[in-house]
Amino acid sequence: MDTGTGSSDDHRPVHTGPTPGGTVIFLNGTSSSGKSSIATELLRILGGRYFHVPVDAFHSMRSEREILPHELQDVIDSTARGFHRAAAGMAAGGNDIVVDHVLSQDWRLADCLSVFAPDDVLLVGVRCPLPELERRERERGDRTPGLAAMQYAQVHAHGLYDIECDTSVLSPLECAERIRDLLPVRPRPTAFRQLRDGR
Repeated sequence: MDTGTGSSDDHRPVHTGPTPGGTVIFLNGTSSSGKSSIATELLRILGGRYFHVPVDAFHSMRSEREILPHELQDVIDSTARGFHRAAAGMAAGGNDIVVDHVLSQDWRLADCLSVFAPDDVLLVGVRCPLPELERRERERGDRTPGLAAMQYAQVHAHGLYDIECDTSVLSPLECAERIRDLLPVRPRPTAFRQLRDGR
């Protein structure tokens, strides 16, 4: 199987025109809201070859060098900027992707609006009441206590989605099925288009 890692010119794909953009299912919600579980179900039930592209994977790629306190925010922000461009590049290359992100600061949304093709994005609000998020944090034990509460007010502040799911009511599979069923009849203009035009 050719994975595209070889160096021979004979194996390079030949493009005769622009590559059509892939579909982007953009899951936005706080930590512990259930985005990764929904993404897992989406990859299982969707046709085609979708990639799950989570922001956490990019943070996990970083070297283990200690980050000094005064560097931390810059490191987090530059990782997010790189993540936006990497995910948008995957879609621009014709790949269908499920993005798993936390739009906990307004600049993150603005940056995503600037780099993704807005008509290719289905923006999904992954909601969950704060008491349930806090319960999940305690049970998981791998999240900073209070992280979801810190993100809660801002993550949905833009207020506009193509579809929303409440993971305290619906299972990950039920959320994924609703998203799948909307794809063929997705709203036009998309939420991303409306948000970008509104800015």
